[in-house]
Amino acid sequence: MAVTSAPTAQAMQSALRARRFDVILLDLMLPDGHGLDLCREVLSRLPVPVIMLTAQGDPISRVIGLEMGADDYLGKPFEPRELVARIHAVLRRSSGARAGLEEGGASVARFMGWSFDRLKRQLISPEDVVVQLSSAEYRLLSALVDNPERVLSREELLDLSQVPGTEVSDRSIDLTVSRLRHKLRDSGLGDGLIRTMRGEGYLFAARVSA
Repeated sequence: MAVTSAPTAQAMQSALRARRFDVILLDLMLPDGHGLDLCREVLSRLPVPVIMLTAQGDPISRVIGLEMGADDYLGKPFEPRELVARIHAVLRRSSGARAGLEEGGASVARFMGWSFDRLKRQLISPEDVVVQLSSAEYRLLSALVDNPERVLSREELLDLSQVPGTEVSDRSIDLTVSRLRHKLRDSGLGDGLIRTMRGEGYLFAARVSA
């Protein structure tokens, strides 16, 4: 691995302007900013996987980090070999998804006037406006788009969208659905895109085309 270190948020921004990176290891506590804010800002511009490194390893902090867009979350202290393994896992998921989409020729899914570009991780509105997605929102929308007009339980959605090696409750699915509905301008009512099926889960009620 070729590693570039950046001790501050400003140094990281400079490094990102200078070259392309395959993965970012991001500490939450920075001398000139907060890692969560930096994660959100970076992911609004670049489709790059992010692994959070932080001493705040409690479940709430993990959920917040993942929901803000991180692809993985590792608390300190950690075993260096575990970090390397997680880097490899994130890179495999990223390159595997990209390769699969490129081979299948279906990188863009279209529904109800919306376009979902999975290579660029972008959601484009019917008015041709780019709507930024967090990693959690991207993974959940991918799961829904891959299973249109089918009821998926919260457990199934967790299996389809959860980052391996992390423990996230089904409550996080409800929170991500809520945020995704807001970005899709979906009221969540009976005629919405993402419908709540009481006692069963969620249904993506749209025909998806490539």
